[in-house]
Amino acid sequence: MYEKEYLMLPGPTPVPPRVLRALSEPLINHRGPSFKKLIEDVTEGIRYVYQTKHDVLILPASGTGGMEASIVNFLSPGDKVLALSIGAFGDRYATIAKNYGCIVDKVDFEWGTAIDLDVVKAQLDADVNQEYKAILVTHNETSTGVCNDLEGLGNIRGDHPALLLVDSVSGLGVMDVRPDEWGLDVVVTAAQKGFMIPPGLAFISVSPKAWEAYAESKAPKFYWDLGSAKKFLEKGQTPVTPALPQYTGLREALKIFQEKGMDYMFAKQLYLRDMTRAAVKALGLKPLAEDAISSAAVTAVWAPDGIEAKAINKKMREEYNVVLAGGQKQLENKIFRIGHLGYVQHLDILATIGALEMCLQELGYPVVLGQGTKAVQEVIMSRKGII
Repeated sequence: MYEKEYLMLPGPTPVPPRVLRALSEPLINHRGPSFKKLIEDVTEGIRYVYQTKHDVLILPASGTGGMEASIVNFLSPGDKVLALSIGAFGDRYATIAKNYGCIVDKVDFEWGTAIDLDVVKAQLDADVNQEYKAILVTHNETSTGVCNDLEGLGNIRGDHPALLLVDSVSGLGVMDVRPDEWGLDVVVTAAQKGFMIPPGLAFISVSPKAWEAYAESKAPKFYWDLGSAKKFLEKGQTPVTPALPQYTGLREALKIFQEKGMDYMFAKQLYLRDMTRAAVKALGLKPLAEDAISSAAVTAVWAPDGIEAKAINKKMREEYNVVLAGGQKQLENKIFRIGHLGYVQHLDILATIGALEMCLQELGYPVVLGQGTKAVQEVIMSRKGII
């Protein structure tokens, strides 16, 4: 149906109508007083969502641009780094570091699992000369629907001098992240995920320890230079022309966070995750991730035996206007992924599961219509008045 599509992806995510209206505000002079007020307002708002007192900077980029900025600003060619990968985006982080000349010790964990903190501790203990300059980790691995324990990782890092660089592109604003308390030196996220605006902005927090590393970094940088971004921010500007509509949309989206409060936003995301997983299990399907490490942003589901995941996604999109994500790399055509972050509500999950039931039945999977939707309804009713 025209313009009636359920965008159930791990990003980009649906945009609230009030934010869409804000995106259409007239353009302003990005070197004038109006923009100075705008960038100061959104910077404070982002810091609120980050739950940090440290610097937070805005880049005209996708999440990958923010990840690249986290490498080039705090590391140098020849630096040794420990990269922890549980999926496609952990692999990407390691590749970026390698491409900038870092010596990457990559530790791979099975896709669908979280990092094993005991393995990480052993790796750090073996680094007796403390050669690692940084630890790279993905907070929320959207390719598998797994969330890593950042607090535990911060504790494991302990007194080791390595910076803790975090890709939380699809995690921040969705799940609880506390950079200051957990010792996260650099945390990257992007606007088109939990922040509920179109792609075009990346955010990056920087600890005092990370700024010390910035002063020593010899990696080439110009567009991604955070020192330059900080200097321009002090006078209410950006080093390069900013994506102005995204800034006005962001200002409105941040008002939603501040009106609702972070505790509410985190609880809401867990609520959506729980109803999605309850429905999947009620249909006899198997989530890729175990409950204890499951993401509040996206649920990855094994396709039933004999049915291709691509066939499910195609039918869902073409016949029911529900857009799901597919599997990546070794999981291609084996899983489908249901995004439930950002501007998504309980009835979106109910509609998605209802469509999934019909889709699976038409593809020959033995499902009784109403099994999954009943599970969603039960979660909704059990928390009515709480969320």
